[in-house]
Amino acid sequence: VNIMEYLKGQELQTLGSGAWDNPAYSSPPSPNGTLRICTVSSGALPQPQAKKPEDRPQRALLSSCCVHICHSIRGLWGTTLTENTAENRELYVKTTLRELVVYIVFLVDVCLLTYGMTSSSAYYYTKVMSELFLHTPSDSGVSFRTISSMADFWDFAQGPLLDSLYWTKWYNNQSLGRGSHSFIYYENLLLGAPRLRQLRVRNDSCVVHEDFREDILNCYDVYSPDKEEQRPFGPLNGTAWTYHSQSELGGSSHWARLTSYSGGGYYLDLPGSRQASAEALQDLQEGLWLDRGTRVVFIDFSVYNANINLFCILRLVVEFPATGGAIPSWQIRTVKLIRYVSNWDFFIVGCEVIFCVFIFYYVVEEILEIHLHRLHYFSSIWNILDLLIILLSIVAVGFHIFRTLEVNRLMGELLQQPDTYADFEFLAFWQTQYNNMNAVNVFFAWIKIFKYISFNKTMTQLSSTLARCAKDILGFAVMFFIVFFAYAQLGYLIFGTQVENFSTFVNCIFTQFRIILGDFDYNAINNANRVLGPVYFVTYVFFVFFVLLNMFLAIINDTYSEVKEELAGQKDELQLSDLLKQSYKKTLLRLRLRKEQVSDVQKVLKGGEPEIQFEDFTNTLRELGRAEHEISELTAAFTKFDQDGNRVLDEKEQAHMRQDLEEERVALSAEIENLGQSIGYSPAGELGTEATRGGCWVSGEEFYKLTRRVLQVESVLEGIVSRVDAVGSKLKMLEGKGDLAPSPGMEELAVWKNLQS
Repeated sequence: VNIMEYLKGQELQTLGSGAWDNPAYSSPPSPNGTLRICTVSSGALPQPQAKKPEDRPQRALLSSCCVHICHSIRGLWGTTLTENTAENRELYVKTTLRELVVYIVFLVDVCLLTYGMTSSSAYYYTKVMSELFLHTPSDSGVSFRTISSMADFWDFAQGPLLDSLYWTKWYNNQSLGRGSHSFIYYENLLLGAPRLRQLRVRNDSCVVHEDFREDILNCYDVYSPDKEEQRPFGPLNGTAWTYHSQSELGGSSHWARLTSYSGGGYYLDLPGSRQASAEALQDLQEGLWLDRGTRVVFIDFSVYNANINLFCILRLVVEFPATGGAIPSWQIRTVKLIRYVSNWDFFIVGCEVIFCVFIFYYVVEEILEIHLHRLHYFSSIWNILDLLIILLSIVAVGFHIFRTLEVNRLMGELLQQPDTYADFEFLAFWQTQYNNMNAVNVFFAWIKIFKYISFNKTMTQLSSTLARCAKDILGFAVMFFIVFFAYAQLGYLIFGTQVENFSTFVNCIFTQFRIILGDFDYNAINNANRVLGPVYFVTYVFFVFFVLLNMFLAIINDTYSEVKEELAGQKDELQLSDLLKQSYKKTLLRLRLRKEQVSDVQKVLKGGEPEIQFEDFTNTLRELGRAEHEISELTAAFTKFDQDGNRVLDEKEQAHMRQDLEEERVALSAEIENLGQSIGYSPAGELGTEATRGGCWVSGEEFYKLTRRVLQVESVLEGIVSRVDAVGSKLKMLEGKGDLAPSPGMEELAVWKNLQS
């Protein structure tokens, strides 16, 4: 036992948490006799305080308990960044494996949460609503998707729209018997009143060229917020003819096909019956509610299906561009706003609680790692990914609370005023963004698994390849995008006025990516320009697809070959499989030692003596080669079956002991056999002579004997360490009581004498 190590530990324990162990202090003594240093974080040494002699042992015991509890709590956040795993490969693998197991539980919980807020019925709900409102034709054959003029809009609004919104009778004209409420497809409750809203631009929003001012008296520009019309118009007999700002309506902007529109405008909430709604739409048509100044019309309404607990918020948009005509678009959001209804929902509540616990756990973990590594912590992309996942998770928890409160408020207002417009558009928008954020979070959470399996040599090939070829790919990307954007500009200028895929520069970029993947319309390019179309297509495919793309693949393949060759030549470090094999071998050896102990006790019982004395029992075990610590373990079995406590086993007690030992021996044999089958283990003696031909090989039996001796040495050392700890605690108590006065040069001698005794 190294006395200096013991004294160093006592010194560090005396200084407490105010000191950290300097490597120069903990390393072996220097041959030059340099001083070993212990660095203290505070400037002054702690001053001893007068304490009562009888309080010191209790205070020391309380302090040691607190330290033990703190170390146990601190061990919950043991990671590869908080533990010293640089020189201990086994500790690194064990810590990484522990992190991986905890993280897999977190990932399963996240997946349950994200899939719990969706439903397989959502797609069919959206499909049914889209077919009803988008594809149902009028008597003249006009559906919403085919609207191309203002006349088509009125034809759709007074026909398919009203027929689809108001369902009060069965298909045989029998009343549904549910009051004035409309149940679309007999299952979906129409929430509140549908709303029509339009945005207009001013008459002076653009300038007519002087050559046409005599012929063109009015000019209405494309929509923009600064050109929006806000003056009343028409009969001035309702909200449909009076402008209302976005704050007054509580709306939000909408990004349509042509541009983004504000949440204000002129609106009309349809009455609660089909007849009244038809009359209101007729008044709007006769009053010329739509004219040259109209740029967009919104039709907003919401439905709820209690069977599947889903809301469907629909927005039908018809844009009237400055070019004339009409461009229809739509937005259908099927979301789950009411979360806790079924038993599955309450199971998700438990997952949410577990999720919050995990977030707290990982927040504390990242704080500890940042505290230890400071700015160097942010040098790893995995650490940044950890912070991103935690940040998105915290935002998700906050939004979940906000969404629950806001839905309760909206539902309360709707129940009090069922004939008003139910504005679920705001909640549907943010619920969709919430779902998107969770989707991104789950994606990052799956990618993070590579952080924990990267200790394996095979798993590092991908990351090493990308890291090594990053500079080459960056240089190649500059060359690639110069050619790529040049072709995009060329296509936009040549085909932009005739081909939809080239109508904007952004569309050109995505169209060229589609051409690389084989998705293109060559006939449209050829019809737009019979000369430059084929030239553009052939040269683009040759330079981008055949040359540049293959250069990119060559860079990655060449780097991958280099990385694979280097990894093949590296020395194999401790892998996860090695750790599992070591655990298996230790378990198997301990089971075999236990089986041998049982066999030795059975040998003692086979003597046939009517009574076995306790002294004879222990002496026989010594003759069989058992160590003292093994004998102390086996005598526990003697005491267990010595029911009368006379330290003598009679025939009845021996019979019970034989039966119990035989059952234990059979169980141990079965467990050893199962372990051998699961790993493919070959018993000792079955390795053959080939394994022992080389001088560096040993047989299975010899290896087993050696490992058995190692385990025996480990058990003996454990006993020595426990005795040293007991001596140290006794010395500390004597010193605390004042019975042992420390003197220079005598502390090491006293400890040494105690150890010898």
